[in-house]
Amino acid sequence: MLKVGITGGIGSGKTTVCKIFELLNVPVFYADEVAKTLMVTDASIIAQIISVFGSEAYFADQTLNRKHIADRVFNNAFELATLNSFVHPAVFKAEDEWTLKQKSSYVLKEAALLFESGSYKKNNCNILVSAFADIRIARVMKRDGVAAQKVKERIQNQMSEEDKHAKADFYIVNNDNEFLITQVLQLHGQFIKLNAERSQIKL
Repeated sequence: MLKVGITGGIGSGKTTVCKIFELLNVPVFYADEVAKTLMVTDASIIAQIISVFGSEAYFADQTLNRKHIADRVFNNAFELATLNSFVHPAVFKAEDEWTLKQKSSYVLKEAALLFESGSYKKNNCNILVSAFADIRIARVMKRDGVAAQKVKERIQNQMSEEDKHAKADFYIVNNDNEFLITQVLQLHGQFIKLNAERSQIKL
């Protein structure tokens, strides 16, 4: 089974692309959603987060105070790395367990920090979903109801598109005037072929 990573900067539309792959019966592991779940269900992770970010990291109903965490880690590389050190290993373990249960030719792992976390190295290949900055900003403004400057700050706080492009093996352009389905179908065919070739080599 081929393991394919997929990522993209905020507003690139990587989740939309993943939904198209799912229509083709390709299993998708949503790493960021799994991370969010673990941060409110895994007792060890919860204890570690409270030890660093204080009891205010969680509300009385045990939900995560995302604004508090985001404010702490936004411009603090050390605290961000500390938070990731709590969560990423558990996500990697969950991904491995999930992958063993799949029966398809290939699976996708969707993660915002695919390259930053180094988890892209575990994959056979990786996709970058990209879009022009102004389009990404407009999408996030509409989605999250935030000002353009806030979106720009988020983008500036992420790995540059150039660095991501250098690490990716395949690319999907999502500027609203490209045919996403056509691009996904082309990659779908390539991944099925790649998996078949790998299987032949093993035989």
